[in-house]
Amino acid sequence: MDAGVLFSGGKDSSLAALLLGEFYDVTLVHVGFGVGDAATHAEATADALGFPFAERELDAEVGDEVVAQLREDGFQRNGIQMLHERALDAVAGDGYDAVADGTRRDDRVPSVSRAWAQSLEERHDIDYLSPLAGFGRRAVDRLAEETLEVEEAPAADLEKGDYEGELRELVREAGGDEAVEEVFPEHMQTRVTGRRA
Repeated sequence: MDAGVLFSGGKDSSLAALLLGEFYDVTLVHVGFGVGDAATHAEATADALGFPFAERELDAEVGDEVVAQLREDGFQRNGIQMLHERALDAVAGDGYDAVADGTRRDDRVPSVSRAWAQSLEERHDIDYLSPLAGFGRRAVDRLAEETLEVEEAPAADLEKGDYEGELRELVREAGGDEAVEEVFPEHMQTRVTGRRA
């Protein structure tokens, strides 16, 4: 069975892929808008982990809608949730038997409700998998420490394949640096660079 795993190159999606790799033929899928080098960074991590990689570019209208939501709210929650659902929908339509993500038990955003997951499965005749749904942040951090080589830096400085990097650029194009600072407060991010031996 084939599984397309939404992939950022971070700890969560990397661990999700490793867990699913025992049961599925996993392809790591970067979903974005073709802005900057996000897909390149995600692909480098996929290569380091030994998984096939695919890129799925969303329509520019989706980016406009997400950016409008981010700017209207002045924070990330609703826009990131919207983008995550659109990303899952897109990958679910690409012919995989299952789609998966790296959402954890204690994630506030993105998250996938039971009802939305069931809707996704029914609309696309696929299985939705969330292999980290039973893991909290501390458990994920411990697994990552034992299993993965991880780099950590402020989000604005870390080149990674997650939603935030591309959205920062799209928000900057729409509203300048001030809009980016409002929507994306400074925080730390991680990027996986390989597996521990």
